[in-house]
Amino acid sequence: MLGQRSLVQEAAALRAGADDPVDAARRTCDRIDAVDAQVQAFVPEAGRRTRLLEAARRQADAGRADAAGRPVLHGVPVGIKDIVRADGLPTRAGSALPPEVLGGAQAAVVDRLCAAGALIAGKTVTAEFAVTAPGPTRNPHNPAHTPGGSSSGSAAAVAAGMVPLAIGTQTVGSMIRPAAYCGVVGFKPTYGRIPIDGVIPNAAGFDTLGCYATDVAGVALAASVLVDGWRAPEAAGRGALPVLGVPAGPYLARAGDEALRAFAAQRELLRAAGYTVREVPVMADFEQIVEQLFTMNRYEVARAHADWFARFGDRYRPETTSAIREGHTIGDAAYEAARERRTAFRARLAADGAAAGIDLWIAPSATGPAPADLTTTGSSIMCLPWSNAGLPSVSVPAGRAADGLPLGLQLVGGHGADEDLLYGAAGIERVLDAACARHDDRRPGPERRG
Repeated sequence: MLGQRSLVQEAAALRAGADDPVDAARRTCDRIDAVDAQVQAFVPEAGRRTRLLEAARRQADAGRADAAGRPVLHGVPVGIKDIVRADGLPTRAGSALPPEVLGGAQAAVVDRLCAAGALIAGKTVTAEFAVTAPGPTRNPHNPAHTPGGSSSGSAAAVAAGMVPLAIGTQTVGSMIRPAAYCGVVGFKPTYGRIPIDGVIPNAAGFDTLGCYATDVAGVALAASVLVDGWRAPEAAGRGALPVLGVPAGPYLARAGDEALRAFAAQRELLRAAGYTVREVPVMADFEQIVEQLFTMNRYEVARAHADWFARFGDRYRPETTSAIREGHTIGDAAYEAARERRTAFRARLAADGAAAGIDLWIAPSATGPAPADLTTTGSSIMCLPWSNAGLPSVSVPAGRAADGLPLGLQLVGGHGADEDLLYGAAGIERVLDAACARHDDRRPGPERRG
């Protein structure tokens, strides 16, 4: 039931006039009608088709009036995670709270999408308040398996071909893990490079907006619109192949056996393609890093929900309630101590990478393929240190597990070096795709590359 389509190709056709925003909107609604009853990636919306077609007609009229000035995402349908406020669509955050109490000004990220000509296809399902209580979304590759979370609907909507672009967020692993589970590309930029205003907070010290597409070229196109200070491709670093670092030690040991076997094979493919791959012992104190992150995370989520939880605590799901109550037990002194430990960790990780001459870290995107369990969104542990450090990361599809479900390879760049990360990821994606093609394991869809 998967139907891939390239964001770059679709955007180019719409800008050139070879495609029409109204037709694109109609295809999107048709696809949602055909498959979303099974996938449940979108929040149900009465009148979606009427709303979207009206918006598409306005965009088409504007494009005809100024064909040369059609913006980058002219007429492209986009899914928006339902913790991101968008005018005209209620924000429920996957919760039972009254949507009016969660309302507010439209998020800056939606402003940027609209200014670039995008059409908002609708809200995508999120775990409750982007914590851990899963929504109804199923993995498009096998509906008995989780799509990951908390950006479950956004990843699944792209994987199922409903939209070529979707917006998600990551606090710990909420972009990268769903990308891996659903077999799409997920990009989480450096913390703070996309404004987070207008987004319901999980933990403000970590929350980062990101995007999904079917390939690296697609997320790079979206990033050029969304990310502050984005450098044009000509200005991004170009040179020798990046040196890749394998974070050896207790962090990597947290991956499952199947993920580690696949990761070993991926390293050999990259070495054979000319990449230098170095093992670098890091994070010997990984358990303390985990504890530090969750001390900050739980403290921040409790403070973010102080007013809502006091008024509507009985409407929260048990997983979110547990996180908030845990946060209530953490005092200011413990939080400040955890912040200091994070600052030291970030400096140490950067120093270790620099000393080893590393350009990009590589690791499994998740501990393995998507679990056959719809009560969980899976483990975020493989994303945790990189989110803790605020570094940009991307997950690219990297073959399949024995059960046929996708696996992902996670690439992590230097702080603020998002452009170089995506440039390097495009080269690594080509290596992995070539290997998949040789083993008849390519992702479906003749137009998935832009």
